[in-house]
Amino acid sequence: MNALTIIWVTLPLFLGFGSYLLPRSGRLLTLGVALASLAYSLVCLFEETPRVLQLLDSFGVTLMIDPLSGFFILTNALVTAAVVLYCWDQNKSKFFYTQTVILHGSVNAVFICADLVSLYVALEVIGIAAFLLIAYPRSDRSIWVGLRYLFVSNTAMLFFLLGAALVYQQSQSFAFSALENAPMDAIALLFVGLLTKGGIFVSGLWLPLTHSESETPVSALLSGVVVKSGIYPLARFALMFEDIDPIVRFFGVGTALLGVGYAVFEKDTKRMLAFHTVSQLGFVMAAPEVGGFYALTHGLVKSALFLIAGNLPSRNLKVLQHEPIPRSVWVALAIASFSISGFPLLSGFGAKVLTMKNLLPWQVIGMNLAALGTAISFAKFIFLPQSGELKSPVKPGFWLAMTLLLGGLVFANVVYYEAYTLGNIVKPLATIALGWAAYWVIFRRIVIKLPRVVEQFDHLIGAMSLMLLFLFGMVLA
Repeated sequence: MNALTIIWVTLPLFLGFGSYLLPRSGRLLTLGVALASLAYSLVCLFEETPRVLQLLDSFGVTLMIDPLSGFFILTNALVTAAVVLYCWDQNKSKFFYTQTVILHGSVNAVFICADLVSLYVALEVIGIAAFLLIAYPRSDRSIWVGLRYLFVSNTAMLFFLLGAALVYQQSQSFAFSALENAPMDAIALLFVGLLTKGGIFVSGLWLPLTHSESETPVSALLSGVVVKSGIYPLARFALMFEDIDPIVRFFGVGTALLGVGYAVFEKDTKRMLAFHTVSQLGFVMAAPEVGGFYALTHGLVKSALFLIAGNLPSRNLKVLQHEPIPRSVWVALAIASFSISGFPLLSGFGAKVLTMKNLLPWQVIGMNLAALGTAISFAKFIFLPQSGELKSPVKPGFWLAMTLLLGGLVFANVVYYEAYTLGNIVKPLATIALGWAAYWVIFRRIVIKLPRVVEQFDHLIGAMSLMLLFLFGMVLA
C-alpha cells in the first residue's frame, strides 16, 4: 500500500510534464490519471482504520489515508474525468491538460497530507496551477481575475506559513497532531489561511468573481474540487481535536447562511452558482464527521451545474425567463437542481439528511434556513421555460460529462440508503415545497442588487485581517 500511494501521488506530476513530449495524448493521460485516482479512492473508502505513512524521518512528510480522504479523492477523480470528457472535442492545448493534471495531483496530495509543510507545498502548487487555468484564455479580464486569485491565495498562505512556524516552535513538529499544544495565535493564523483558501465566510468572498468569470470547465474544477483543498484540513482538524470542532462548526453555519443569502437575490447564473458554492462548503464544515459524503455530492452536482450554465443561451436569469432553453438541457439542469435541493432518489438527499442528523442543537435553525434558501435559489432554474428546439447543437462531450456526473448522483445513494424512511423523506420535500412557494410569491418579483464592494481586492485583504482578530477572540474563548 505504501508503494502504491507514492506511485499514485507522483504519477500526475510525471504525466503532466510528460504530456509535453506527447502533446496529442494530453487528454488521454489526464483521463488516465483521473481513473487511477478513482481506483485509489475506492481502496481508501474501504480502509477500516486510518493508514499513516511516515516518510523521511520523524519531522518529515506524514500521509494519512482513511475514508474521509477517499470521499474527497473520489470527488476529484470524477470531476476531473468529467471536465476532460467535456473538453474532448474543444481542441484544448497541451498546456491546458498539463495544468489540469498537475492541479489534480496537487489536490489529491492535500487530501492525504497529515503535516503542515506538505500541506503548504500542495496548496501553493494548487494556487499556481489554478491561476494558469483561470488565465488560460489570455484576455485582459481573465489575466486580471487570475492575478487577483493568485494575490489573495499567496497572502492567505503567508498567514498559514506563519502559523505553521509557530506550531513547530512550540512542539518541534509539523504534524497535524502538534496542534494539540499549539499557541492560540498559531491556530488563528492557520485558520485564516485555510478559510480564505477554501472560500469560507467573509474571507472567501474572492470566490464568486473568480468562479463566475473563469471558463466553464475551469469553473467546474474550481467549485467542484479546488476549494475543497481548503476545507479538508479544517474537517480533519475538527475530527482530531475537540476544542477545534466548535470553531469549524461555527464557520460552517455562518458560511452556509452568508452564501445562500447572496444566492437567493443573484440574477447571474454563474455568480449564483458561485455564491452557492460558498454556502454548500458550509454544509461540509457544519458536520465534519460526515463532510466527506457531502463534499462528494456537492462536487458532482456543482460541476454539472457549471457545465450546464456554460451551455445556456444567457447568464442573465431575466433573459432566460423569456428565452426557452432546450428541453434536454433543462432535464439535466433540473436533475442537478433537485439533487442540491435535497430531493429523494438523488444523493443530495442522503447527504443533507446525514448532515442534519449530525448537527449540534445550536446549529439546527441556521442550517435549516440555509436548506430553505437552497430550495429558493434553485427554483430559478427549475421553473425556467423549455423548448424542444435546439438553436445550437450541444457537443457530445457535454453529454458524456453529464452522464458521469448525474449518474454519480444516482449511484452515490448507496452510501446512505438508510436515509429512505418516511420521516426523512417528508421534511426535505416540505422544505423544497416551501422554498418553491417563497420563490413564486416573493423572490421571483424582487430585484435587489447587492453591493459588490466587499469583493474588491483591497477589501478582501482587509477582511483577512479582521478575520484574524475575530479568530483570536474565538480561540481565547
